[in-house]
Parts: sequence; C-alpha cells; structure tokens
Amino acid sequence: MAEGDCESVVSKLEVEENLIAAAEHIVRALGSNKNLTKDERKILADLGTQLYSMATTDDNKVEGEGLGDIEEQLNVVQEKIMNREADHSMIWESGSDEAFQYLIAADKAQKLTERLESLHLQSVKDKELLQRSHDVLQTAMARLEEEFKHMLVENRQPLEHMSFRSSEDEVADESSVVSFGDDSVDDSIHRDSISRTSEEFVIDLVHLDVIPDLRSIANLMFKANYDHECTQAYVIVRKDVLNECLYNLEMQKVSIEDVLKMEWASLNSKIKRWIWVMKIFVRVYLASEKGLSDQIFLELGSVKLSCFIEASKASMQQLLNFAEAILIGPCKPEKLSQILDMYEVLADLLPDIDALFPDEAGSRVRIECHDVLRRLGDSVKATFLEFKNAIASNITTTPFAGGGIHHLTRYVMNYIQLLTDYSETLNLLLKGVDEVDSTSPLPDMSPAAEEESIGYSGSSSHMAIHFRSVTSILEANLHEKSKLYKDASLRHFFLMNNMHYMAQKVKNSELRLIFGDKWIRKHNGKFQQHAMDYERATWSSILFLLKDDGNTTLDLISKNFLKEKFRSFYIAFEEVYKTQTAWLIPDVQLREDLRISSSLKVLQAYRTFVGRHNNHISEKHIKYNPDDLQNYLLDFFEGSQKSLPNSHRR
Repeated sequence: MAEGDCESVVSKLEVEENLIAAAEHIVRALGSNKNLTKDERKILADLGTQLYSMATTDDNKVEGEGLGDIEEQLNVVQEKIMNREADHSMIWESGSDEAFQYLIAADKAQKLTERLESLHLQSVKDKELLQRSHDVLQTAMARLEEEFKHMLVENRQPLEHMSFRSSEDEVADESSVVSFGDDSVDDSIHRDSISRTSEEFVIDLVHLDVIPDLRSIANLMFKANYDHECTQAYVIVRKDVLNECLYNLEMQKVSIEDVLKMEWASLNSKIKRWIWVMKIFVRVYLASEKGLSDQIFLELGSVKLSCFIEASKASMQQLLNFAEAILIGPCKPEKLSQILDMYEVLADLLPDIDALFPDEAGSRVRIECHDVLRRLGDSVKATFLEFKNAIASNITTTPFAGGGIHHLTRYVMNYIQLLTDYSETLNLLLKGVDEVDSTSPLPDMSPAAEEESIGYSGSSSHMAIHFRSVTSILEANLHEKSKLYKDASLRHFFLMNNMHYMAQKVKNSELRLIFGDKWIRKHNGKFQQHAMDYERATWSSILFLLKDDGNTTLDLISKNFLKEKFRSFYIAFEEVYKTQTAWLIPDVQLREDLRISSSLKVLQAYRTFVGRHNNHISEKHIKYNPDDLQNYLLDFFEGSQKSLPNSHRR
C-alpha cells in the first residue's frame, strides 16, 4: 500500500472513530445527570454499548488482503497501544475519548491477529509478523484486565451506604437464654418475629455509569480468547467484596471448635445474627450480585451464571458452615426455638437459592443448602424428643419449698406456648416421629391420668399429639415430686397449684386451640379436686375437735373438757397458721378462692361450737373470736411465714 493510501485509511478511520466517540461523549454527559431514573440510566448504558459495537464492527474491518496492508494497520494499532503502556495512569480515568480509542485499538489488534492466523503463514518473516501481532494483543489484553479490575474496585458502591439495620441488634431476650427447668423463665416469652414476606430488593453494587465500559472490556477479552483472565479478575474482586460484606454484617468466620466452646448466651446471639444475615445476604446482596454479573456479561450466555456462582459460593459456604457447626453440638432443649428459626429461614429462602444457583453449575450450592435444611429438621426432631426425655428425667430429692408452681411446670408450659409460633413447621417435622397419642399409656402414669388423657376436643395434628404427650409426662413427673412431701395437705396443695397453672396457661393462650376445651375442663376439675383434698387433709382433724360427743348431753359436759377442746383447737390452728402462711399460691384469684372456702368451713364450725357452749365456759378461755380467725386466714398462702402470739386475746 502506498504511503498516501495508508494515510487516507488512517485519516478515514480517525474521522469515523471521532464521530462515534463524540456520540459516546454525549451519552456519558447525559448519564452524569443525577436526576435520571434507573430505567433512563439503563437506556443510556445500552446505547453506549451499541455505539461501541458499531465502532468495532464497522471501523475495525481488516483492510486489504495482502500482508503489507495488514502490517501497516498493525503498525498503527501497535503505536496506540504502546503509547498507553508508557503512560501508567489508568486509561478510563483519562476521559471517555481515551478509553474509547483504546478499545478500538485493542479490538483491531484482535482482528488483525485473527486474520493473520487464518493465512497459515510459513515464512520466518511472516511468522515474526504474527508473533508481533500476538504480543500487541497480549499487551492490550493485560492492560484491559488491569483496567477491568480497577474499575470494579474503584466504582463499588460503599457497603456502608447499603447497610441494613438488624432487628436482632438488641441483646437476646433473657427468656431464650435459660437452661432447662430454670425458674427464671417468665410467663411472657415471645418468639422473635421472622419475616417470611421479605421481597427481593436489588441494589446497585457498582456505579451504573461504568457498566457499559465493563461490558465492552469483557466482550472484547472473550472475543480475543482471554476469557479466563477476564472471569478470574471478576471473580477475585467480587469474592473479596462478598467476604467483606459478611464481615460488615458481623458474620465472621468461626470454626466448629469455637462454636462448641461458646457460652449459650453468646451462641444464641450469633444464631440470631445468622438468621438475619441469611435473609439480607440472599435476598439483597446475592440477588444484586447476580444482577451485576448479568449486566456485565450480558452478551456472553452462561458466563453470567458461572461468574456469579464462582464469586458467591465461598460466602454461601461460610454461612452454611456456621449452621453445620450448630448441628454438631448436643441437642439441648433451650436450642430448639433457635434451630426452628434457622430451619424456617432456610426453608423460606430455598426458592430464592434454587433460582440463584440453577442448573449443573449451581448444583453444589443447592445440594448443600437442601442437605443443611434436612439436618436442621432432624435436629428439631431430636431436640424435641430430648425435651420430652428431660422432663421425664427431671428428678429431685427434696420437695419444692412452699408448694408453689414448680419451675419445671413454668418452663414446660411457657416452652410449648413459645413453640405454637412454629405450628406449621412442627406439624411437618413431627409427622411420624415417635408419636405417642394421648390414648396411649405413658410410663408411670396412674390409671386416672391415663383415663383423663382420652378423648380431647382439641387439634389432632402431629404437634398437638406431641404437646399432649408432653403435658402428660409433666403431670406424671409432678405426681412423683408431690410424693416427697410428708404432709398430705401440702402434697395436694402443690398439685393444685401446678394443675391450675397448666389449665390457665392453656386457657389463656394459643394452646387452647391445640388442647381443646375438654382438656381445660378436665384439668380444672383436677385442680379443684386437689383443692378439696387439701382442705380435707388440713382441716378435717382440726374441725373434728369442735364436734361434741354424740353420747354426751350439754349439761354433762365439764368445763375442763371444753377448755381442753378449745385449747387443742387453738394449738392446732396456730400450728396450721405458722405452717401455711409460708405456703404460696401465686395466682391471686385461686388464693382468694381457697381462703374463702377454708374460712367458710372453719368459721361455721367455730361459731357453732362457741355458740353452743358460750354459757358453759368463761370468756377468758375463748382465745379468738370468729373475726380474729377470719383475719388470720387472710394471711394464708402469701409465702411469708408468720406466728400467732400465745398470749394474744381479744
């Protein structure tokens, strides 16, 4: 090619390149407008990509067939590329024109190399030309890889700007950090709410303005068979970003050994954090990460998915590793609600995860998630059965002071109330799991307890069957604990308190729908029976002292006999007063009802006896009048021991 013709080709190329560059400059100028909507920005980005495609397809055709023509064009391209190598500043920071011109030159180098390879060159000189072409192309691709990584890093949206506040930032509530049977368990345990309706919220992880440039570089590197270098650069940068994301979300890597050594309060807090991070990470960060990969590798088919999976699988594995570490630990009842939370959030996210990691490429992550979910389910079953075993094996050698509500009763009833929030999940997981229906005899259950467990009007779900089994086991345990009391009245008093608590807990909570009204009526009857048995055991022998001998007339009753009757009654009453003021009925209404019932029996018998013998004994021998006794009975069941002074008189 003559020198004049060469200059003409170069001149023509430069004019058309400058024209497209000017159009691209206008697109970029418009894109800098901060008031543009996301859709408008996308339109401009697509237009920028189309302008680049026009330039590379129309202006980078290899002119002429001869090696001389190709060499002249290679000289022009080499000069442009090597000039940039002498300048160590980043091309895309030097302005859009510079960047556009470099892309055109790199694309031309690719086409020239491709053309030379197709000629099957034989001579040494021709092969040297081909080698020079490869060297120029390699230089251009190395520079584009560097620019690609630099743009990905420098144009990241700051993670602080995209942070999301956790609803679990507060310290874990104390009710969920107790050991089995801890009497600090409060009646108002509430499960932390877990949203199951979070929608996918895609955010921009990289400034939209550079997406067309990143896409153009990727397209060109793939076309030049530098796809491995391009995807490797992308994966390295984005993998680091996702790792940093987990760090900022306070989900650092922890080993299995660290998890097993953690105190429960600390571990409970980390589980809550994991639950929250899983939802945010999958539905926000991973969804956005996949969107970024789709944008950059838009025209490269399956590359979009493979790059996303390679970039994200390590961070997903880190989250799954934490769940697996939790599963290695022992199945403690206090962990059940947290494991259920983990199960539910992962089950809820599975459709999202399956969509993010489809096909063979994503099978490893999908399979791992499904496996962890299955193992979480197995852990729920094992932990629930361990909960039952823990109730049955909760053995003490000393009676519960004051005959109040045993901490085991509080714990178990609050525990199953808490579990009602997981009804759907528990019905699914407990299906066929060692089901002992309420019609089946339980170990150590009395025939009465066995009989009362038949024929509930409540739910017949798998969870309901297990819950009724739990309360039956609890009742059997309470009956065993009641045998530790030597005093029969305290034995019935203890069972009355605990049966009443169980009945009220079911009646006044979501448990009512599970156990049914018939269960409540039966247990109301049970605590009322224990109340009557308590009164009989406490007062029968005392009130017997106020009965006259049926064979003795009033005239024949001696004063000494009456004095002894009154003295014995007062001694017995004072002993009951001293003992039972220390007993406790926590429920105000039950306490008042039992006081009234006892007062009616005691006062009626006392008034009758005093009235019959008022003329046969001096007033000085009547230590208490009926009003005194009534006031003293009001001190019963407060849990604070009191004594009556022996010299007290009215």
